[in-house]
Amino acid sequence: MSQTRVKWSTQVDPHALEELKEVARREGRQLQSLVDEAVHDVIEKHKAARPRPEVMALHRASMNRYSAVYKKLAE
Repeated sequence: MSQTRVKWSTQVDPHALEELKEVARREGRQLQSLVDEAVHDVIEKHKAARPRPEVMALHRASMNRYSAVYKKLAE
């Protein structure tokens, strides 16, 4: 299964790049595979950090419908 790739460039701290190269060497991997992994990890971390829209919609509906009950419970 081939993946379409997009070429792009960025800048990185030289020390971090050397450490990344060392990880790639130790694990017998290409630098690109570690970059791919890091990018996907950041995307997943950010997805997990915010609630899903359907969950928020249900929360808002619940707050609208039961706000009086919630206020009494908080007393």
